[in-house]
Formats: sequence, structure tokens, C-alpha cells
Amino acid sequence: MNEYLQTLNEYFILIDSYIGSAPWFPYLLLGAGLFFTIYLRFPQFRYFGHAIRVVRGKYDKKGDAGDTSHFQALTTALSGTVGTGNIAGVAFAIHLGGPAALFWMLVTAFFGMTTKFVEVTLSHKYREHAQDGSIAGGPMYFMKNKLKMPWMAAIFAVATVLSSFGTGNLPQVNGIASSMFSTFGINKMVTGAVLAVLLAFVIIGGIKRIAQVTERLVPAMALIYFVGALMVIFYNIENIVPSFISIFADVFTGSAASGGFLGATIAYAFNRGVNRGLFSNEAGQGSAPIAHAAARTSEPVSEGLVAILEPFIDTIVICTLTGMTLLASGVWQEKIENKFQFTDVQVLAEKFDDVDREQRIKLSNHLLTDETLPLYNGELIVEGGNIRTVVSLIHARSLAENVQVFDKNDEVFTGKLEVENGQFVENSEVYLYGKSLIHSAPLTTEAFKRSFLGDAGQYIISIGLLLFAFSTAISWSYYGDRAMTYLFGSKSVRFYRVVYVLGFFVGAFADTTIIWTFSGITIALMTIPNLVGILILHKDMKNSIQAYWTNFKQAHPDEKTPE
Repeated sequence: MNEYLQTLNEYFILIDSYIGSAPWFPYLLLGAGLFFTIYLRFPQFRYFGHAIRVVRGKYDKKGDAGDTSHFQALTTALSGTVGTGNIAGVAFAIHLGGPAALFWMLVTAFFGMTTKFVEVTLSHKYREHAQDGSIAGGPMYFMKNKLKMPWMAAIFAVATVLSSFGTGNLPQVNGIASSMFSTFGINKMVTGAVLAVLLAFVIIGGIKRIAQVTERLVPAMALIYFVGALMVIFYNIENIVPSFISIFADVFTGSAASGGFLGATIAYAFNRGVNRGLFSNEAGQGSAPIAHAAARTSEPVSEGLVAILEPFIDTIVICTLTGMTLLASGVWQEKIENKFQFTDVQVLAEKFDDVDREQRIKLSNHLLTDETLPLYNGELIVEGGNIRTVVSLIHARSLAENVQVFDKNDEVFTGKLEVENGQFVENSEVYLYGKSLIHSAPLTTEAFKRSFLGDAGQYIISIGLLLFAFSTAISWSYYGDRAMTYLFGSKSVRFYRVVYVLGFFVGAFADTTIIWTFSGITIALMTIPNLVGILILHKDMKNSIQAYWTNFKQAHPDEKTPE
């Protein structure tokens, strides 16, 4: 099975290299945000205070059409964005790009505040009533009703269905299951089964039940995580200033090799930071507008203003907290004992030492440039769990140490392992264990152990990840069913929900590396048509804002407006 997984992962990586990980994708994403930030004169600054008053319900009017309040729409959308991206995604970005990747996540969030303002406003403006009487909205509706491009709307809707699995389903439950296994030793399949049943109970009730759950869940989970992160940061108080400086110091130089970390180029940090920033706050992806379209208001711009708060809360606050725990604790550059994933292992045909400066440079160039080192082909001789053949193993972009081979019964293995072009040939009878860098949720879990709570800190991650990721899966089920409603009508939603719940179960024990690669593809497939659509409608957006403030002055003559 390992051979097939590796082939599939390589295929996904190839596809992703042309879209989500392509050099032009971050520029499209940031370019759209920069354009609207300047075109609309920095709405993330000027309208921030007004947005808070709107979400508190100060200007609500009775009788407006919709299924949720402003606050419920915000928490539903936040529950869709605050998930493994905040815990595992930040760790993955720093693992790949170093501290500078966090800087680009923050830049993405800053411009994303404007992007989300625009996409939510336009999606709410052109929403419809579905066959079952519920509100249906999202980018596919402004593409169809305003742009008169049903083909683009169909592409976006199909991408949304795929992304509901690649973003909101598989990575979320995989992160939960991995955390519950590493913390409590709970079998991943058991975790997936229990959560799949709970998910089914929630999503059957539709948006109203989802909103009722998320408006209670989001504030609670944010508070738990906030307190836990501060305990890590202040426990490592001597590292706070150096860690904060490192976020900005390496932006234009790339991150140098440090500890087990073999370095990252400027381009790599930029690409990974923007990519993971989008995965975290989803600004420009077009997902959150589907939740906001259900809000009770006759003023689309008011709901767009509420959406400004999302990237701020999700990325600028929560992701920064996660990043600081990783940097201040130092775990991002430490080699830690862990069970290796075969898809993340590469066997080199020579023996290397990452303490030696020259060899370290060779290893770094191997990972970051086209200067590849020779890969091993043939059989590895293993005696008493130790690899006797003279090779080096790369795992999680670091030189692995103290590697031992065990069989499926956790006994040391003796025998031969076949390797082709640096990759282990399928062998489900053994696994590798050793010291290397780690990433995603396990890395953040390790950071939370470096606090006043000691090893008990990992429970905060387990609880936080459970709440964050589960709420994300709930919201994304709604995004997917609205896309299915657009494509095939309301009756198709039942079939979709069954498949979604089954996917949630399978995702608990599937390969993490493949899931993250697949999620990058689905994100891009949604983002590209959405950004193209809102850019075409830039004048419509400005006219909508002007009309909003004109109406607001008439309704509230005594209030100052932030025009």
C-alpha cells in the first residue's frame, strides 16, 4: 500500500505545483487583496470599529430575510476557518519555511480582511432562496446572477464540494485522530467512528442547528486555546523577543539552518506562508461567503463588514499565538522521537552528518534546490532493528537519527527492506521509529508541553484541536451541501451528507502527507474563479458601499460614519 500512497502523493504534488504551489498563485491572492485594499481605501482600518458594532446587533432590523444572526454567521464562518490550520497548519508552515513563513501568513491575513469583505458582500447581494425555502448564497450565485457565467459558477461549486473534503473534512479529523492517539493512545479508527456519528447528528439539522452549535462552541474553544498558548509563551519568556524578531528578520534573507532545521529560501517561506495563511483564514477562497449569505439583513455590505473580523481573529490573533508558542519553545528546530510516515521518508545513498557545515549545506541544497544528492536503490540490511547498510534517511525535511525498524508487533525487525529511487517499496509489516523534525499537530502538541503545565499541556492541544477541527467539519458540511444544492438541487444534499460522514471516518486513519497535499489543490480550485469574479465586479462593490453609507446616514443621522 505504501508504494501506491507514495505514487498518489507524487501525483498530487505535481498537480499542486501548477496551481496552489505555483509561483503565480500567492501573487494572485495577495494582489487581489492589495488591489481592493487600495481601491476601497483600507476598509480593514476604517470600518473595523463599525464592524464590531454591527456584529453586536446594534443596527439589526426586524423582518429581514435570512436564517442566522450576524453573530451566528460570524461564528459559523469562524468555525469553518478556525481549525487545524491554526494548530497544524501554522506548525506545517514554520516547519517548511521557518519563522518568516509566519510573517507571510500575517500579511495574507491583513489583505485577506479586505478580500473577505468584498467576497461576502457580493455573495450576500446575489443570494437566492433554495427549493426547500432556505437561503442559498455564495460566489456561485454572483457568478451566475451578475456575471452571467454559469460555467464559472459550476466550476466553483464542484471545487467547493471537493474542497469540503480536502479542507473541512479529511485534514480536520486526521489532526484530531493524530492528537488523540499521541496524547491518550486512542485508536484512530475509534476516534473517527465516534466523531463521524456526532457529526451526522449535527449536520442533519442544517444551518440553523449548525449556527446554534457554533455560536457556543467558537468562543469556548478560543478561550481555552488562548490561555494555553499564553502559558507556553510566558513559560519561555526569555525567548519571546528573539522569537518575535525572527519572524521579521528572515523575511528578505530566508531562514538559515538551525538545529535540525536545514534552512528555507525566501521564495519557499513566502509560498508556504501565503498558502498556509489562506488555508487558515480562507480569505479569497469563497467558502465563508456561503455561511454569511444566510445572515438576516437586507444590507449585504453590513454582512461584509462582519467578515472583516474573521481573518483578524483567525490568523492575526490565533495563528500568531500558535507561531509564538512554536518559536519561543524552540520545538520547531528540535529533532524529536516519532514514528515515521513512509511517504515522508527519503533514503540517500551516502552517509551524512548535519553537524558538519559542508555536509549540512549539501543536505540543505538537496531539499531547497535542484542540487539533488544520489538516492539509494537496492536492499537495506536490517539487524536487530538497526539499518546496517551505509545510507542516510531524510524524514520531515531533516536528517533522521537513531532510526530503528520494528515489525507490526512492535518487535525489532531483522531482514531486508527494498528501496527504489530513495523510496521504500510497499511493506506494511514494518515501521520506522527515530528522531527527526516533526510537523503539523504533533509539533504544536510538543510546544504546549513546554509550559507551566509540563506534559499536561498536550491536553490543551487535544481538546482545542478536537473543538477547532470538529467545528470546521460542521461548517464545511454546510458549504458542501449549498454547492450540491446549486449543482443538483436540494434532494442531492442527503447523498452528500452520507458521503461526507463516511469521509470523516476514513480521514481519521488516512495518510497525513497526502491529505495536506490534496487540500492545497482543492483550495486553489475554489480560489482562482472566486478571485477572478470579485475582481471583475470591483465597480459593483464600490457602488454597493456608497449606497450602504447613504442609507446608513438616513437611518442613523446622529452617528458618525467612517467614510
